[in-house]
Amino acid sequence: MRKASLDDLSSIMKVMRDTVEEMRSYNNTQWDENYPQESDFAADIEKEELYVAERNGALAGFICINRVEPNEYKTVPWSRECPALVIHRMAVDLQYRGQGMGSELVNYAEQLAKHLHIDYLKTDTYSLNTNAQKLFESCGYRWIGTMNFLGKEKPFKCCEKSLQ
Repeated sequence: MRKASLDDLSSIMKVMRDTVEEMRSYNNTQWDENYPQESDFAADIEKEELYVAERNGALAGFICINRVEPNEYKTVPWSRECPALVIHRMAVDLQYRGQGMGSELVNYAEQLAKHLHIDYLKTDTYSLNTNAQKLFESCGYRWIGTMNFLGKEKPFKCCEKSLQ
């Protein structure tokens, strides 16, 4: 796992486009042609908040980790009020799915939190994104509530994990 660089952008965008196409196959519109944009990933890279995993020299997945909580998080009944790391834009290249890469990305976020002396993580996913929901559940995250976000028709499910 390493911090992403601007040289990774084309690979990141390919994974993102493939993920959007796969999401559409089960009517999940969490990501689309409007979000996320290449500029979102470039900003993540500039802030050193985007991390990539590689396999055999190829980008296998990515994850954005920071402390930025969308305003909509204020409507969610989080169990703790303390500093948290937040998992944002995350995807695994289709050819590396089912090999533990998603769990590896989430585990990296948890290890980064520990390194920063933070013991609480938050994230959200669209209610139709059952793959992400299964991943977070398998990693020990607890569903805490929902929020409306990004003008989407259905709510986003929010989850958390304490590392104490």
